[in-house]
Amino acid sequence: MKCKQFTTVAAHGKGIPFAWELPVTLEADEAHHVENGVINLYPRIQYQKIDGFGAAMTETSAYLFSKMDPDTRAAALKKYFGPGSNQVTFLRMSVDSCDYSLEEYQAVADPLNDPDFETFTLGRDRKYTLPMLKEALALADQPVQVLLAPWSPPAAWKTPPARPKNDAATYGGFFSQQIDYDTPSRCNGGSLKPEHYGDWARYLVKFVQAYLDEGVPVTMLSLQNESVAATNWDSCVWEASALKTFLRDHLYPEMVKGGLSDKVGLYIWDHNKERMLEYAEVILDEETDPMVEGIAFHWYSGDHFEAVKMTSELYPGKVLYMDECCGLHMPGRTSMIPMFADGRTPEDVEYEDAVAYAHDIIGNFNAGTNRWTEWNLCVDKDGGPRHVPGGFTAGMIADDDGGFATNLTYDYIGHFSRYIQPGAVRIGMSRCDDKVDVLAAQNPDGSLAVALLNRETVGQKYVIRLNGRLIRVTLPERSMTTLVIE
Repeated sequence: MKCKQFTTVAAHGKGIPFAWELPVTLEADEAHHVENGVINLYPRIQYQKIDGFGAAMTETSAYLFSKMDPDTRAAALKKYFGPGSNQVTFLRMSVDSCDYSLEEYQAVADPLNDPDFETFTLGRDRKYTLPMLKEALALADQPVQVLLAPWSPPAAWKTPPARPKNDAATYGGFFSQQIDYDTPSRCNGGSLKPEHYGDWARYLVKFVQAYLDEGVPVTMLSLQNESVAATNWDSCVWEASALKTFLRDHLYPEMVKGGLSDKVGLYIWDHNKERMLEYAEVILDEETDPMVEGIAFHWYSGDHFEAVKMTSELYPGKVLYMDECCGLHMPGRTSMIPMFADGRTPEDVEYEDAVAYAHDIIGNFNAGTNRWTEWNLCVDKDGGPRHVPGGFTAGMIADDDGGFATNLTYDYIGHFSRYIQPGAVRIGMSRCDDKVDVLAAQNPDGSLAVALLNRETVGQKYVIRLNGRLIRVTLPERSMTTLVIE
């Protein structure tokens, strides 16, 4: 048995990496019984499969990559794809525009006057997202799967925004933006009119097929991004019962008709964790259960690992996919709006982001999650560009000169995605205290990957106990560690 330790220490806003091999001893050779400070690993006790990690190829990210010279772009993409990278195996992309698009757009400009979608075009997608996606896929050394998610149907099919449904207080209402509550739009919510449920189903199927025809490995389709949020960007509000009707009576039959039901899995919810169980309970019944492959969710309302766990227990056949998260501030700042900045330093914020990511990854997988992806692959120094004000951070930041840099969040994600292989299985573990977060998995090649997050301001020492052997590990203060045991 061999054990390698990979540790990143957060210091002065940077991640300092270390790697070394740890001695492995027999428990039977110990002079005294070891029972304190122990973390137990139980490979024989196995839970769900861990399919992999990823991020979103938004138009914003693709645009920023396109501005880089070919060598720089290749270097940036190699941070995510191919040998030695963070091993992206899942990509999320939007159906038409989202908040991380340079402007609003849709594949059929005037669906009321073109009900047969004869003017359907992926022209906008071919400008940035599809070329950058194909460059990325060419670098990947393992299969990559794409999730398509709609932010809004065409405005012509929607109701105007409804004041009581507007989540501006949560999602950016601090901008001085005038909302037209009388005119339907892609933004600020509103709902799809029932008479257009069938049209929207045909549109989504046509979009998925168009991406497949482009050679994009689409294997998943979300029914709606953030279905209870009327954000000031592209959005559409759905009651769970209405979404169930759309799924059962329109989208799934159209998927079957288009020959996609066995190729592309459908995902429900795709919003924050605190309501994922309730929406699943409304939408899933004996009839609709076979139509749904999985339940997607976001992290913006807090941990709610218990909700994830209950959902995994009640719906054991469903894929649980944490498919969006990011720090809600501009890169290097404490807020998405400078005037709301607090007293923290950029180094403080970067460390807090990285810790939040690691805590979320560990908590979600320990609760039964199968897949985890963050939001944008890349943003600029202002957290954009995008067609609405404000911006959020990411693991890679493009600079004004066509270069890029990664941050501590990127490093912390790599402590999972580089060592937990696609198809790994979460294994049993027990820990002696709550000073570290722990996730343990067995890889397809038989090795074990153990991720340990130490948020404490002092170092911690533990004994890893595994099949009659002991591994003594020291976790420096404010560090992320992964053990690879062969």
